[in-house]
Amino acid sequence: MNLREKYNIPHDSVITIAGTVGVGKSTMTHALAEALNFRTSLEKVDTNPYLDKFYHDFKRWSFHLQVYFLAERFKEQKRIFEYGGGFIQDRSIYEDTGIFAKMHYEKGTMTATDYETYRNLFDAMVMTPYFPHPHLLIYLEGSLDDVVGRIKERGRPMEQQTPVSYWEEMHSRYENWINSFNACPILRINISDYDLVNDESSIESILEKVGVFINHSRHLQ
Repeated sequence: MNLREKYNIPHDSVITIAGTVGVGKSTMTHALAEALNFRTSLEKVDTNPYLDKFYHDFKRWSFHLQVYFLAERFKEQKRIFEYGGGFIQDRSIYEDTGIFAKMHYEKGTMTATDYETYRNLFDAMVMTPYFPHPHLLIYLEGSLDDVVGRIKERGRPMEQQTPVSYWEEMHSRYENWINSFNACPILRINISDYDLVNDESSIESILEKVGVFINHSRHLQ
């Protein structure tokens, strides 16, 4: 019996991983995909025509960037379900509007008109009965100290130069976002409760929770 069957996880499940920078979304995505023999859906940044422009001028390009992300994630979400599921998705379509677009608006790098247009577009595309929402969103959470420690540990140059106050703000925004999120079932997992890098078997305790959550939510539908 394979792990998917052992923990009664349907073969057509679509599971999205969410959480702030440094919590290990990519590690969790690949570990779950390998354990379940699922495909991965990863964020594509190399082909983004707005990213470089955005970093040089937030105010001018924030709206363009967010609309591009929305369109790409929308197409990817539809593709996953048209394929028949069986995917682990790194980052969700919901974080763009609930965290990043909102942050640009509140900080003045997106106008009120552009933000309203973006929100209306998001609601029309995503927050409808016709849009295929994931069967489960796994939210990786941890204390600010744990998150900052992991960011320092992995040593990416751009992240090392970022002030701790930014990570503190993102941590707070993510917590506020997930506390009001209701588009699909949520499984919250604390990053201090497992170690996928040094203990591959720790994925099994996560799979057990995933199976229970998905089957419970499907039973309620």
